[in-house]
Amino acid sequence: MSKFTVKQIAAQAGFSTATVDRVLHGRNGVHDQTRQRVEQAISELREQYKLDALQGRTFYIDVIMYTPARFSHLVRESLNRISVQMAPFRIRLRYFLYQDIDIESLSEVIHEAEDRGSHGVLLKAPDHPEINQAVNRLHHNGIPTVTLVTDLPGSKRLNYIGIDNISAGETAAFLMTQWLGSDPNGILLVQSSHLFHGEEARAEGFSQFLSHHPHIEVTTVSEGHGLNLSTKKQVKDVLGKKENISAVYSIGGGNRAILDAFQEMNRPIQAFIGHDLDDDNRHLLRSRQLHAVIDHNLDDDARVAFSNLLSPYGLMPTFSYTTSRINIVTPFNLP
Repeated sequence: MSKFTVKQIAAQAGFSTATVDRVLHGRNGVHDQTRQRVEQAISELREQYKLDALQGRTFYIDVIMYTPARFSHLVRESLNRISVQMAPFRIRLRYFLYQDIDIESLSEVIHEAEDRGSHGVLLKAPDHPEINQAVNRLHHNGIPTVTLVTDLPGSKRLNYIGIDNISAGETAAFLMTQWLGSDPNGILLVQSSHLFHGEEARAEGFSQFLSHHPHIEVTTVSEGHGLNLSTKKQVKDVLGKKENISAVYSIGGGNRAILDAFQEMNRPIQAFIGHDLDDDNRHLLRSRQLHAVIDHNLDDDARVAFSNLLSPYGLMPTFSYTTSRINIVTPFNLP
């Protein structure tokens, strides 16, 4: 039974009140199309009623990220820009951004989202059992979590938002083979941490592609967490041991530090590929110290993330696994 008046339904359907009355009371002589239009009108009124009820309602989203400041700044800009477009309701973003934090403390921050009255969590975190447990607890208590750029596939997160990281690694490897040619070469693969599922997937795609190019040797350094001092030290240590390294695939950032390490060791770089168009990478592209950056549209990611986080409340459609389009940026097409 409809909670709307015959007059309201008639106005929405574009029929007379007498026609709507015949449909609602199941009288004979009503065309199927007329009946279907009245049913559709009632459905439309319900949707509008729901939106009217939500007009002005505020949703608190906790953005929890373990990442260098240069990337969290990019994400924050996009989230702030898109959040104001999510009418008719208001989204209030609360940021918990860490460049250096232990797993136990980070899992606590996630746990506490419930105490803070969060309506959803947007998360970039290592793929660790404690982190997965924290996400599962939020799910059990009705708080959705969406992972951004790096996934927690073993958790009960609602969805992953970002690029296909294996494909990104394969793309980087393909570019390397075109630039380095058939001469024996070494590539330095730099990760911030092996605990990030997204970085591991990029490394997997990169190594899988290069397994068909045995003249190229890949050396990996990890656990510099994308921070300049630790990354620079790791790179210099490897360069002191490996004389064949002439190219870099930087998965986890710290690209200025990587360049400094090569310069201090008096080593040239034939090809350098990074990720994300942060301010550092823009400058390095302009100066042609970076040859390519694998990027994606964070504004699009923000829209999909908000839609997913609001979907359990019946406000947006539920999306399945969503990957962002990969963009290759060079010094010649820098936006």
